[in-house]
Amino acid sequence: MMANINDIEKIVIPTEGIGSVPRTDDLMIAQRNYHDGRINLDRLNDYYKRATQLTIEELENTGSPVMTDGEQTKPSFLTYPIFAMFNEYYQFTSDCFSLKFADGHQRLLPRLIKAPFRYAIYAHSYVDAAKQITQLPIKQAVITPSALSMIYPKATIRGYSHEQFLNDLIDESERDIRLCLDSGAYCVQLDFTEARFSLKLDPTGQLLRDFVQINNQVLDRFGFHEQHRLGVHVCPGGDLDCYHSFDVDYLQVLPTLFELHVSNFYLQLASEPNHERVLVCIRKYMKPWHRIFVGVINPIDPIVETPEQVCARVLEAAKYIPVEQLGTTDDCGFSPFDDDQSTSRKIAFDKIRARVQGTHMAEDQLMMRKLKHL
Repeated sequence: MMANINDIEKIVIPTEGIGSVPRTDDLMIAQRNYHDGRINLDRLNDYYKRATQLTIEELENTGSPVMTDGEQTKPSFLTYPIFAMFNEYYQFTSDCFSLKFADGHQRLLPRLIKAPFRYAIYAHSYVDAAKQITQLPIKQAVITPSALSMIYPKATIRGYSHEQFLNDLIDESERDIRLCLDSGAYCVQLDFTEARFSLKLDPTGQLLRDFVQINNQVLDRFGFHEQHRLGVHVCPGGDLDCYHSFDVDYLQVLPTLFELHVSNFYLQLASEPNHERVLVCIRKYMKPWHRIFVGVINPIDPIVETPEQVCARVLEAAKYIPVEQLGTTDDCGFSPFDDDQSTSRKIAFDKIRARVQGTHMAEDQLMMRKLKHL
């Protein structure tokens, strides 16, 4: 006889986005007008506030239980802390670190030319702004220190060693995360998109291990209870409808990734051609205290997934990941750089809605299976 559903604990699978959604059309126009000198910064900030409000309202309408500001005011997920100092402290040169994408376009990190390294803006400001709009939990994405470690030039800056730079970088990264937690962020996610890309630069994996070590120097400054509010996102780096490192075998990244001292892992999966081999690897290396948010939405695919497709992907993942450690997410942000219009806002929100609905469908099906076995 089937047990009464009220007698057992309900299955809940957390679902969260990665961060960015496409900017509003009005904001895109305002950004161009600001760069061309047709509006001032105060006017641009008005557009930023309006875009953030609209984005959070639309996310709430999808049924999303956890909010982000959609990164409407970030120049990019990569450069937001240093963007305001580009002219004084940074410059673009021929030897800048470059993310090269499959279609040939590049995204560059500038070179540090003046000491000391410091942030111009901390991500808690995005949390503070979002708190004025929503009462729902707010997740905040930050850039990893390992990504920003690539801005230090090969030639040393006089009187400022690489060791001094790394110490300042780690201090600033810790402050970025801690201020978000202090502002009440539900979770802080480190964007580690350079993880997979590092294996293109160094197939031996040493650069990836170095990146993990740098990140852990920051993460180890947080207690275990704080690490439960920290997560890491890794993907093949989506931008303008293509990737920078999809050709790198995912299974070469995952074992080292799980050495990071965080509790939440937001892992691209939907776009992988073979889900099973990835899930087997995840099951092998995940720890009992980890929460695995599997990607069930492919932001680069223009076709909107159905809730039924999402549900099937969740049920597939549940064969390998204990349901109490399972969550769902998108493979990547929808617009990591502020000039990316390759995906429309409508498609992005339709995909997010499908993720939320499909996750709930999977919860119900898993609950029914649980009841049948009691």
